[in-house]
This record gives sequence, structure tokens and C-alpha cells, in this order.
Amino acid sequence: MRGRGNARSSRALAVSWRPATWHPRPDMGRLSRPRSSTSHRNLPHLFLFFLFVGPFNCLASYSRATELLYSLNEGLPAGVLIGSLAEDLRLVPRAAGRQDQLSQLPERTVAERDPPLSFSLASRGLSGQYVTLDNRSGELHTSAQEIDREALCLEGGGGAAWGGSISIASSPSSDSCLLLLDVLVLPQEYFRFVKVKIAIRDINDNAPQFPVPQISVWVPENAPINTRLAIEHPAMDPDIGTNGVQTYRLLDYHRMFTLDVEENENGERTPYLIVMGLLDRETQDQYVSIIIAEDGGSPPLLGSATLTIGITDINDNCPLFADSQINVTVFGNATVGTPVAAVQAVDRDLGTNAQITYAYSQKVPQASKDLFHLDETTGVIKLFSKIGGSVLQTHKLTILANGPGCIPAVTTALVTIIKVIFRPPEIVPRYIANEVDGIVYLKELEPINTPIAFFTIRDPEGKYKVNCYLDGEGPFRLSPYKPYNNEYLLETTKPMDYELQQFYEIVVVAWNSEGFHVKKIIKVQLLDDNDNAPIFLQPLLELTIEENNAPNAFLTKLYATDADSGERGQVSYFLGPDAPSYFSLDSVTGILTVSTQLDREEKEKYRYTVRAIDSGKPPRESVATVALTVLDKNDNSPRFINKDFSFFVPENFPGYGEIGVISVTDADAGRNGWVALSVVNQSDIFVIDTGKGMLRAKVSLDREQQSSYTLWVEAVDGGEPALSSTAKITILLLDINDNPPLVLFPQSNMSYLLVLPSTLPGSPVTEVYAVDKDTGMNAVIAYSIIGRRGPRPESFRIDPKTGNITLEEALLQTDYGLHRLLVKVSDHGYPEPLHSTVMVNLFVNDTVSNESYIESLLRKEPEINIEEKEPQISIEPTHRKVESVSCVPTLVALSVISLGSITLVTGMGIYICLRRGKKHHREDENLEVQIPLKGKIDLHMRERKPMAISNI
Repeated sequence: MRGRGNARSSRALAVSWRPATWHPRPDMGRLSRPRSSTSHRNLPHLFLFFLFVGPFNCLASYSRATELLYSLNEGLPAGVLIGSLAEDLRLVPRAAGRQDQLSQLPERTVAERDPPLSFSLASRGLSGQYVTLDNRSGELHTSAQEIDREALCLEGGGGAAWGGSISIASSPSSDSCLLLLDVLVLPQEYFRFVKVKIAIRDINDNAPQFPVPQISVWVPENAPINTRLAIEHPAMDPDIGTNGVQTYRLLDYHRMFTLDVEENENGERTPYLIVMGLLDRETQDQYVSIIIAEDGGSPPLLGSATLTIGITDINDNCPLFADSQINVTVFGNATVGTPVAAVQAVDRDLGTNAQITYAYSQKVPQASKDLFHLDETTGVIKLFSKIGGSVLQTHKLTILANGPGCIPAVTTALVTIIKVIFRPPEIVPRYIANEVDGIVYLKELEPINTPIAFFTIRDPEGKYKVNCYLDGEGPFRLSPYKPYNNEYLLETTKPMDYELQQFYEIVVVAWNSEGFHVKKIIKVQLLDDNDNAPIFLQPLLELTIEENNAPNAFLTKLYATDADSGERGQVSYFLGPDAPSYFSLDSVTGILTVSTQLDREEKEKYRYTVRAIDSGKPPRESVATVALTVLDKNDNSPRFINKDFSFFVPENFPGYGEIGVISVTDADAGRNGWVALSVVNQSDIFVIDTGKGMLRAKVSLDREQQSSYTLWVEAVDGGEPALSSTAKITILLLDINDNPPLVLFPQSNMSYLLVLPSTLPGSPVTEVYAVDKDTGMNAVIAYSIIGRRGPRPESFRIDPKTGNITLEEALLQTDYGLHRLLVKVSDHGYPEPLHSTVMVNLFVNDTVSNESYIESLLRKEPEINIEEKEPQISIEPTHRKVESVSCVPTLVALSVISLGSITLVTGMGIYICLRRGKKHHREDENLEVQIPLKGKIDLHMRERKPMAISNI
């Protein structure tokens, strides 16, 4: 848990006013000239600021650079006041109780100054992480980012320049850790360039920590008292000063050790282990304790590690015999190699210090050395030669045990030879089975009770009873052969298997009543038969290989074993009859290969048999199954069902409605066959569902803004590297009658036109001109007069196709005045036509002498009876564009019917018709419906025509 300071844990230690080239430190009691590199680094910032203040920068010559130093503890919470720049710069009066060390400025608060003071960091940098500056009051507070002195200064390290708004500086020669800020005080008349240093004080928030949990120290067992050994892994503490590591101690000193701490010139403390007692590895070879490091904080924090003190061996022990003399006896008829005795010395040291070699003393006669052999490593004494009749009965063997750097240890072996005066029994074998050079050969699987040999047992003295028995393991039996005495038959007791055991060694033992015995060793060698078939280690071999493999690619190496020997155990390998021809199997090595390139998309799994046949007579064989799986490789790009997709969508289709499905497949498997769809262009309008391939529009589509869209959809698989393909999507919007006709002329219901009384009947007076943004029948416009008012408004008629208004009858004296015609402009849309209305005002008179009077008439709400009669017109297109557009109602009807049952013929018909309409549409791109106007009045002419119209 970090230590927390008081709410107001920082104060300004130094405030100084001086030119930018000097950095006096009142708290240090002297002036120090800064390094030139720092001044040069400050110049670009000051230059940029003077450019910023504009043409008044010449007035800033009296500005002064100022340095403020604050200090605070690390780990403080957000909102702790660090200092007030306004107060410490004497720009406002100090709070009560604060000492005034400099000249007092006029006592005005920040808010009272006009213009008000403004405080800001020279650049943002990292300041927001650790401190916040109030732009109005100039107060510095800690931010939500907790200040960790060890993270700032131990990682940042080194001195930092004043280049940014905040930087970190730590002096290698001191424990200071500074946050450096550049603050600008504005406006111009109060301008200050303030360098703020915030010294971060250390708190004891880190416990000492050893770099390793286990520390080992090795001490030789002959180390004298007061031997000092440095512990190579001292504890580390990021804190500084007294908060750092101060002392070490052991939890258990074992009354053999103590600790001391030495401090070097850099203040680093190293623990030393001091030997306080005599050590003996043979008594105790290891001491384990806990080493504890303690810092100087209040309260102190601890860190610990396991300290293992190992005692290394020195050669301080020599070999010792347990007995100074041993007595042994040996019979005179003992066989050569018989162990006679064994001596053993012990050395308590380790390793090379405990190596012992044995040797005869020079006092031992050469005859004794020739008769008894001493193993210099094990100390075993064996009979080295046959005991003759002239050999001494007693032999005194003095044996030395030699160790490195030691006086040899001595022991004596007193060997007594017991002479044998009786002749041993005799064993005479007569073999039934095939015997060569003392070895009996039997075929395996011989039947039970197969005779091997007869043995005749007799006593040369002829006065002792002789018995016989069989010694050794094996399926054999030795039994008396009656009715003869001292005759024994050796035979088998069960069938023998060459693969289980090929060789037997049995011993026929004969002994007499005096205890003398003789042995006859019988060696039996079995002969192998081809009684075992080859055996595959795996009856089912499950293999995998990546597709597009190289020719003659290695698949596996078959291995079958045959327990038989010789050629009967030699195995050859062959493919089964169901194996495809492009697989190859080496008959000798068993290496299985595939000669051609496999394609998973063509065939993924192969299953066939292989045979292993031995060379016996007759041969034996076994069969294994190969199951080969061809692994997928990303060798197939996603494939769209069609290269081009076309969809017909009615306009005003709701956002995220389903336009159509983009079908795509990928012949690969797994991740290689996963396909992700995306819209390459127009992605701001259209989106596609990756899983279903459903194409949707994010927004409602308006044919009048754009009649068709061409998209490119990309399909990307999940392979490495990924493969992709694209398809073209054409979306054609079908028109819906969603736009009423738009009247362009007259421009207002309050416009009027002067009609002279002398106008001849049949003359065009004016026109109503309208357009419709729809297409096809939805854009065919008809004009009709549905309401009239005036002296004789029936004198005027309107052409239902062109909108031209003509005078039908000659005007009379009584027709003078305002005639008002309510014109309905209607389209021929399906299913419901839309219309607009406009008021045509005609003023019959010679001149316009009183415009205000006419305007007053126009302002009155006319009482016009609406005529319900709709105009009947026949549409006679004047351009092949109208002919092409006439297909649209049929297409609309076909589109509606196709929602119930879509067939290929209907789709192709729509596609062909739309292609033809699209071709004409390109030829007359800006023409929707052409309705002839009498006299072919141009729109710009109509805009200039209302010279005779007064617009209100």
C-alpha cells in the first residue's frame, strides 16, 4: 500500500524573476549558469511563441523567464494541490499566512484583472497523466494518474531537457526525481515563460526483493573461522535513501555462521556470510536457512529468500579396514575362478577423494600372488590356477588399501587349503540326439519325452553310494532308467519354442556319501522351423498427406517382424490387389510412396491392403490395412455460381431488406473452405451477410437519384495465404410512382398574365409546364382545368398533353377582368396516379394600370368549384425512348408474379428487356417523357417570358 501525504503536500521552494539566460536558485544560496545546450533548446520555443503573439511581439521585451520548484510525495491521490502559479509569481495576493519574499504587485485577483490571466502548458505532451493546470487560477493539482517515483525515474533515467510541456529528469549523482513543465502566462502585458520543477519525494512503498528465490553458497569444510563469503544475489529495493535496503539477517544461524553487510562507494550494500565454527562435511554437508533483507522505512518492509549453504569436500579422510585379519579355507579340488575371499575398505570422503585401489604388499610371496588373484578395484580374491599337490597349505596375503594422498590401510587374509584324498564320482554320457562338440541340437516343437542322452554314474572307489540329479532350468527331466542301476535318462518334458528360448545349459550333478560331487554341463541348442508368420507392428496404418504432393512422395515405412531366424525370418513387402496403381511399395525396405500428385477434391480417402511374406518353405504371410487421408491445401479459390448476378428491386426498398443471395462455393475443406463475402465498392450503401450470402441495402434506394448500381463482391477463403475471387452484381431499380408531377411554370399561384382583348381565338395565351421524376407511365403527364372563376373563364382551354392554354372565343367587353383557372397536373402512375395543382391567373385588359388592385384580387381566396372530370388523352410517344419505357409496366407485373414462382424463362425475359431499356436510356439519359408543346417553347424562354406577368 503506497504511503499518502497530506492534502497540501507540496509548496514552492523557490520563486525567482530573472532573464531567460540565468537560472538563479534562491533556495541553494547561489547562482548557477545553465548549460548552453538547454538554452539553445529553449530558443525555438520562445521564437515560436513570439511569432504567435503577432505584431505586438516587440512589446514583450520586458518579459522574464521564471523558475518554480515544488516538491510532493509520490502516490498522492487526484486533486492534491501542488501550488498556485498566480500566487507564487506574485500575480495575485498570497493567501493568509504565506510569506512574501518579493515585491508585492497590485492586489487584484485573477478574475479582477482585465484582461484576465491565462495559464497554459507550452505543449500538451504527457502533462495530463500526472498533473492538471487550471487555466484561470493557475493552480497545479495531481491528476488521476498516480505518480510512481520508481516508474518515472528508474525507467526514465538521465536528465531531460525542457523541450515539452512535461518531462522527467533524474540525476545520476543524486536521488532527485523531477517533473519538468513549461508554462505560459498570458495575455501579453503579463507574459511569463515559467519553468516548473516538481521534485518527487520517495516513500517506502516497495519491499526489498531478492532476484532469485533460492540462493546457494558453497563453503569448503576446512574453511577457517572468520572466513567471509559474498552472497552473490543481494536484494534490490527500488526505493532510495533510508527506504532502500539497510540490513540483512538469517532466520537460523545454526551456531556456525553470521552475516555482515558492506557498503561500497555507490551506497550499494552487499551481505557477507561469515564462518563462526569448524565445519565437517562428513558430519553435516548442508545448512538451510532464510535470509531476510530489511529496509529503513517506517514501518520497515522485508524480503526473503532461501539460503542453502553447501559444504564442499576435501581429502581429510583415509581408507580404513573393518578387520585387521580374515581367515578363509579353500578345498584342494576347487575349480579355477572360485572366489576365495573379499576385502573392503571405507573412505568417508566423496568422489575422487574416496577412490580406493587394492594391492598385495611386497611381503606377499610371488607363489601366493600367482595362486590367488586380487582385483584392485573390488578387493575380491579368486583362485587363479589349479591347486597342485606341492602347494603350501597356508598362505598369508597382506593387502593394502590405497587412497589419494593417504598412508595405505593394511589387512591380512589367511588362506588355508584343505587337500582332498578321495576320488570323485564319474559321469559318462551317451547321446541319443544329435551332438556336435558337446552341444546337443534339437528341433523346436519336438514332442514331449523326446530322449536326449543316457548317463552312467559310477564310483571309482567302488565303495560309496552315488546319487545323481539335474541342476538348471528348462523343460528337461533326469530319471533312473530301470531295470539298470546307475543309469539315468535325460528327456524333454514339454514342447520347446525357438522364439522363446534358443539355448539351454543344464548340469548333471553326481555326489557320493562322503560329500564329494562332480558336474557335467550339457548344452542344448534348438533348431528353428518356419512356424511364425510376419507380424505388422500396426495392423491398421492411418496415414495423412497434403494434396498437391511431389511425385514419388514418401508416405511411410512398413515394418513387420518375424520371430523365425535366418531366411525364415526375412520379410518382403507387397501391395494388395486393391491398391491403386500409383502407389509403390519397396519389397525390401517397406517404403511406401505415391508416384502421382493427389487431389483431395478428386478423392479424399484411400484404403487398401499390404502384405508381408517371409522366405520360409512354405512361406507365411500377414496383411495390414493402409488408410490414407489426403489433407486439404488451399489450392481452390472461392467460386461464384455465376460470374454476373442481376437483381431487380423496386425503389424505396426498405433498409436492410433482402435483395438476393450471392451463392459461392469453395472446393477446399476446413478453414480453407470457409468463405467470407464483402462488398468491394459501394460498401457504404450495401452490405452482405457472410454466412448466408444475403445482399442487403443499408438505406432505402431511390430510383430518381440513381437507377442502377454495379457492385463488385469479393469472396475470400480462410486459407494461408488466402485466395479470393470477385463477381459483378448489377442491381436495377424498378420505378414506383412515388413522385407527383412538379410544376415549373407558372412559378407561383399569385402570378398573373395580361391578356389583350384583341387576342384572336385559337391563339396560345400561356402554358403550364411540369415534369415527373418517375419513369415510364409513372412519368406521363396530363393537364386539365378542374376549376374556373372569372367573367367568362370557359373562354380558355388547356391541351391535356402539352399544357398549352389557348383562347377559344373572341373576348367581349364584358370579359374584362381577372380569370382564374385551377389546373390539375396528373401522371399515369400505377397503382395510384399522383397529381399537383397550380392556379393560372389571366387578366384581360388593355393595360395594367392598377397593379395593387390586381394584387388585392389575387389575395382573395377564390371560390372555385372543382370539376371531377379527368382528362382523357392518348399517349403517342414521339421518341423511341417512350417505346422502350413502355416495357416497364410489363416488367413491374412480371416482377410481382415472379415473387410467387420464379422461372428461368421469366428471368431471362426481364433481363433482355431491361438491357434494351438500358441501351435507350443511355441514348436519352436526361429525357424521361417528351410531350410536344405548341411552338416548342424552351424552358429558358419561359423563364424570360413572364415579362407580361406580375409576380406577387
